[in-house]
Amino acid sequence: MNVLARRAAAEFVGTAFLVMAVVGSGVMASRLSPHEAGLQLLQNSLATGAALVALIVALQPVSASFNPVVTLVERALGLIDTRTTGALVGGQVLGGLVGTVAANLMFGLDAVTLSTHERTGAGLWLGEVIATVGLLLVIFGTVRSGRADRVAFAVGGYITAAYWFTSSTSFANPAVTIARTVTDTFAGIAPPSAPAFILAQLLGAAAGYVLVRILYPSFTDAPAAPAADRKVLS
Repeated sequence: MNVLARRAAAEFVGTAFLVMAVVGSGVMASRLSPHEAGLQLLQNSLATGAALVALIVALQPVSASFNPVVTLVERALGLIDTRTTGALVGGQVLGGLVGTVAANLMFGLDAVTLSTHERTGAGLWLGEVIATVGLLLVIFGTVRSGRADRVAFAVGGYITAAYWFTSSTSFANPAVTIARTVTDTFAGIAPPSAPAFILAQLLGAAAGYVLVRILYPSFTDAPAAPAADRKVLS
C-alpha cells in the first residue's frame, strides 16, 4: 500500500471511530440518563473528547485530521497537494458514514435512519463558525509553534469544552455533520439542516486560515528547554 493510500485509510478509520464515539455515546447517554439533557451532553462530550485524544495519538504518525476543514486548510497552507486533499477528504466522509452505521447497529437500531433533529437558526450557524475557527487555531497554533506532540490533548480538550460554550454543540466538521444525518438519535442532525452547518464550517475555515497566517506565519522549532532543565538532561 502506497503512502497516500495509507493516509486515506487512516483518515477513514479515524473518522469512523470518531463518529462511533459521537453517535454511540449519544445513544448510551440517552438510555442511561433519560430526560436529563445536561447529563447526556456531559457524557457525550467527555466520550468524544477522550476518543479524539486516543485516535490522534494512535494515528498521527500516519494521518489524523479526521476533518475536511482541517485538510482544506492544510491544502491552503501548501502542506499537501490537491490529489492528497481529495483522497483524505474522501476517506473522512466515507469513514464517517460507516461509523454512523456501525454505531446504529451496535445499539440495535436500523443501519440508516434519517435524523429528524432540526438544528437551524442564526445563533447555531454562528456557533459553528466560532467552533471551527477555534478548532483551527488550536490545531495549527499548536503544530506551527513546534508542539505537534501535544495536539491530541489540545484538540480533545477544546472539543470537550466547545460542546458546552457553543450554541451548536460544536460539530465543526463537515464529514461528521454528513454522517450525523443518518442517525435519528441524540447526536443526529436533520438532512435539511446540514447544508447550512457545513457552509458555516467552511466560513469558519476561511476565517481560521486567515488568523493562522497572521498569528503563525511560519513553523517554529519546539521551544528550547529552560537552562535548569538542560542541566538535568545533560
